[in-house]
Amino acid sequence: MTKGKILQSIWDNLPDDRKERIQTQAEELEVEYLTLQELRKAAGLTQAEISRNLEMPQSNVSRLERESDMLLSTLQNYIAAMGGSLIITVELPNKPPVRLNMLSDLVDS
Repeated sequence: MTKGKILQSIWDNLPDDRKERIQTQAEELEVEYLTLQELRKAAGLTQAEISRNLEMPQSNVSRLERESDMLLSTLQNYIAAMGGSLIITVELPNKPPVRLNMLSDLVDS
């Protein structure tokens, strides 16, 4: 990992187990920021396959992958077309994460 002279020196002097924990955490954070396109590619699917599963033109799938704001039902359908399921978790300060189950009724097709 190259990070610049000073940071590289600090990195080089860290114990191996600390480097591994940092690397693991960085990879976990990176996964959190996957786009729909990256998620589709990670699932090994093409836009054409998703468009067939959603019964919509491929151009609409392309547009969906670029959207920053969409209905939960649209997102759920897209994820389902990849063979997955959408789970919504709420994280509040000083509280354990809560999985929202009641929204599933709103987004079921």
